[in-house]
Amino acid sequence: MRPRGRGRTATSRRPAARTALAGALALAGAVVSVMLSAAPAAAHSYSATVYADVSEPERGVVRSVLDIEYVLLATDGARAMGDAAFEQEAYADVQAEGRDPAKLTPAVLEDHSDTVEGYVLPRFSVAVVDDGKAGEPCPNEIVAPFEIVLRDGVPHARLVIEADCSSMVDPMPVPYEISTALFPGTAPGGMTTTIVDYDVRSGAGVASLDTDTNPTMVTTTDWGSRMGEFLVLGAEHLLLGPDHLLFLLALIVGSRRLRDIVLAATAFTVAHSLTFILAALGFVSIPAGVVEPAIALSIAVVALWEMRRFRSARRADAQTIRADGGRGSDAADVDDPGTPLVGGTATAVRERAQTRTAVASPRASASFSRGDLVRIAVVFAFGLMHGVGFAGALGIDEPFSWDLLGALLVFNAGIELAQLLVIALVFPLFVVARRRVPSLGFWIAGVVAAVGLFWFVERLVGAG
Repeated sequence: MRPRGRGRTATSRRPAARTALAGALALAGAVVSVMLSAAPAAAHSYSATVYADVSEPERGVVRSVLDIEYVLLATDGARAMGDAAFEQEAYADVQAEGRDPAKLTPAVLEDHSDTVEGYVLPRFSVAVVDDGKAGEPCPNEIVAPFEIVLRDGVPHARLVIEADCSSMVDPMPVPYEISTALFPGTAPGGMTTTIVDYDVRSGAGVASLDTDTNPTMVTTTDWGSRMGEFLVLGAEHLLLGPDHLLFLLALIVGSRRLRDIVLAATAFTVAHSLTFILAALGFVSIPAGVVEPAIALSIAVVALWEMRRFRSARRADAQTIRADGGRGSDAADVDDPGTPLVGGTATAVRERAQTRTAVASPRASASFSRGDLVRIAVVFAFGLMHGVGFAGALGIDEPFSWDLLGALLVFNAGIELAQLLVIALVFPLFVVARRRVPSLGFWIAGVVAAVGLFWFVERLVGAG
């Protein structure tokens, strides 16, 4: 009979090496978490959305109602114009009002009107398109008093601009080119998106502009081209959003089988699609001060949930070993080497036991445990909150229209394509890595949980 102690010593070396490697990976993850911990602030500072409602009240007179983040205008705009006093006074204004955006007034904007006009007017322009070419920008001016309005609880400066193109158009409707150069150079990892909702004599619709890569649109642009822009915008919003990516990573590391991640991703998709459409159409409204901390908390909760599952599996493994007397090789003939492991040698015993059950009863292997159903429910619940966050990226709350609905659905399709791409790339790599380092998922989940909790506290304090 083989000495039991020697067998354990021999097999313990491999888990020890794996644990050391997992620790190294965890250290690397901690470094990444420190880098990511600054990402939300950078994303909110540099990834911005400007909203433009464009109409043509008179022939050749194009009116644009711009909503620009107040703090963004008072920082990037003020610095571009060399007006340090504007930035300082805006900061003091926010602090004096107890960080309550509802109490802000346009007084600071009015005191620095020359800076505001000098920055915005040359950077948001309308030109007449003739024979496929845009002419010089039409003369424009601000025609209404400044306002402070709230969009998702965030203060925005509202500017009403009229571009007088009447001398450049004939009685027939003409196409206009709308261009933006607001807040460029937001790299790394950021962008300034201008959502244009336009209804002029030559066309109507919704378009998405990117200051750095796609700064212009024509009011006669075909529907397919405009929707292609929203498809890209949806994909970019997920790929460049560290919070949504971390939530997806938490789902991936907690999935042992392809079925697990497919079900979790489907629950997430259905949930966020539901609230995304409702929020973007104005039927659901939750302040950003609630949504952003809730999204961060969802990352931490899902990651901690996965860590708990890993721990439970470890305890079950230990009980199996004690019951088996340290053996487990007797079932090697039915072990499925393709089944990912979440623990060390102990987990292999449990996996072999599960394989026996699957061989004996194929229906049992296809069933869902209570833990599987609870996990799906948790993901669905948090997906509802993520949907509100996705809708905030568009900021469209206009009355229902088929063009608007098309933009929303295409934007959501872009999110889903990016999500499937991440799963297709990361999940197979994680499965392979987990076979070599079974505890890898636990450590990654721990790093994700730490980042999520950090963001939760940071956003909660920032909203307070």
